[in-house]
Amino acid sequence: ILTLRKELDLYANLRPVKSYPGIDSLYPDLDFLIVRENTEGLYAGREQYTPEGAQALRVVTRKASRRICEFAFRQAQENGFELVTAVHKANVLKKTDGIFREAFYQAAENHPEVEAEELYVDAAAMFLVKNPQRFQVLVTTNLFGDILSDEGAGLVGGLGMVPSANIGDKNALFEPVHGSAPDIAGQGVANPTAMLLSVVMMLRHLKEEDAAIKLEKALLMVLKERRVLTPDLGGDSFTMEMALEIKGKIGS
Repeated sequence: ILTLRKELDLYANLRPVKSYPGIDSLYPDLDFLIVRENTEGLYAGREQYTPEGAQALRVVTRKASRRICEFAFRQAQENGFELVTAVHKANVLKKTDGIFREAFYQAAENHPEVEAEELYVDAAAMFLVKNPQRFQVLVTTNLFGDILSDEGAGLVGGLGMVPSANIGDKNALFEPVHGSAPDIAGQGVANPTAMLLSVVMMLRHLKEEDAAIKLEKALLMVLKERRVLTPDLGGDSFTMEMALEIKGKIGS
């Protein structure tokens, strides 16, 4: 996936965190979006061994920082959000996150109708647990976005509930946040919700709104009924049993 993101220039990783009816979660009313820079940072893969151990180079460029921050503000406008929060650690990573912070406020000047704020990543992590309702759109660098989105998933029922989109100017790729989940491969217990929500995101990206609505509605019906759910959601059904139940609801 790292290679695909780099080769296809999928610079924006969108990870919506949303509460769904029928699912036990810490907060029943969450709806926010994490926008993660997807091509650089510590995930640039520039590591090397040294006599003492190893080193990793953290790459943050002005170009990538500007376009991900602009993307976040556009997402806010397109989805009716009024606040974008930049998450960084510029008090310690003064040069790399300093560039990211500077790019964020440059983007904010282009979108005066959207409120802009900043938080250090440790404070953002605390607020995600203590008061996640305060967030609408969070924009951040690669590693921080990866970690915070998993924290967000824990608020709404687990990794099986969160989809993602990898977006570039010419290409797009959609996948559940949990990836291929090799630890449970072949067991038939994977929650299909995140994958199907990723399909919903893909359909909307392709302007297939009617199909997106039908699939999302069918999925929500199954979640709300709580009759056919995978073990991570408190049920005892297998992956395909839940998937077929959702399929049967399409068009209902």
